[in-house]
Amino acid sequence: MSPTPTASLSSPASALSAHTIAFASAAEGAAALWPTLQLPHLQQLLQHAALVRSDLGEETDFCPPHERAWARALQLPVDDSGVPWAAWAQQAADPAPQARAWAWMSPCHWRIGADTVHMTDPAELGLDEEQSRALLDILAPWFAEDGITLQYERPDRWLASGAPLDGLRTASLDRVLGRDVRRWLPDAKTARTVNRLHSEVQMLLYTHAFNDQRAARGLAPVNAFWLHGAGRLQAPVPVQPLPDHPELSALRLAALQENWPAWGQAWQALDAGLLRELLAAHLRGAAVELTLSGERHALTWRPQRPGAWQKVQNIFKPKGLPDLPSML
Repeated sequence: MSPTPTASLSSPASALSAHTIAFASAAEGAAALWPTLQLPHLQQLLQHAALVRSDLGEETDFCPPHERAWARALQLPVDDSGVPWAAWAQQAADPAPQARAWAWMSPCHWRIGADTVHMTDPAELGLDEEQSRALLDILAPWFAEDGITLQYERPDRWLASGAPLDGLRTASLDRVLGRDVRRWLPDAKTARTVNRLHSEVQMLLYTHAFNDQRAARGLAPVNAFWLHGAGRLQAPVPVQPLPDHPELSALRLAALQENWPAWGQAWQALDAGLLRELLAAHLRGAAVELTLSGERHALTWRPQRPGAWQKVQNIFKPKGLPDLPSML
């Protein structure tokens, strides 16, 4: 279970079928492609939809708008520190109000240039469980000295807990993948321990045999880590599975890789699949809700049933798709 943008989060209320589409718009390449897309089911859904909620933000926010939308649907707290995703997932081990702060930690590779620190997707490191556990054994003692306990969860993501994580402002992976991470590093004044560990891990792994073995296999070194989903829960929040849609995973991956033809194809697949189903539910009389999110904003629409006069107008003046790149 993971809140990373591979899922459309359905509302827990059975009376409302609600979905959030992350990466509905992205960089300039998406804006150029958008007018060429044929998305008839999305167009019909939005044709008579009322905009019921606007979550406005900035491209530099640590928490992207789709994660804010998911957190709101789950009734999770959202503040300047982000969403405590790891704590939410760990409630069985540490019931709320929680005694510890939790975070997810992803080993990663930073390409450090003269004036950039570029982060690649941790999934591209190719770590299997054996290698990931070996790396964890190398790093865990360093973190333990500063009161941070590391535990294995999966090859590309571990669990971290400890006092230094309490109140730590961390950026979502979706903010930093493929980008210069410096604007999203934890604040130097409030995260001295974590920032020092960043430097120490780089020095430790620079000449470590672990990376020598990776280099011999033609693999990029692991030279950094990223903490995300940090925080502590003061009250319990039910942990719900997030339904997975392959089209949304494809949309996310294409956007992060700036592969705009693939992004357009993922949109076409979404329109033919999930959005067609959502439109069919609306036409059957069900209450549906659709949240589209981009780099800055998340906008939520609820399709309305058109009146007779609106139906006549649509024959002569059919509406096209809204300009989502400028809106999101």
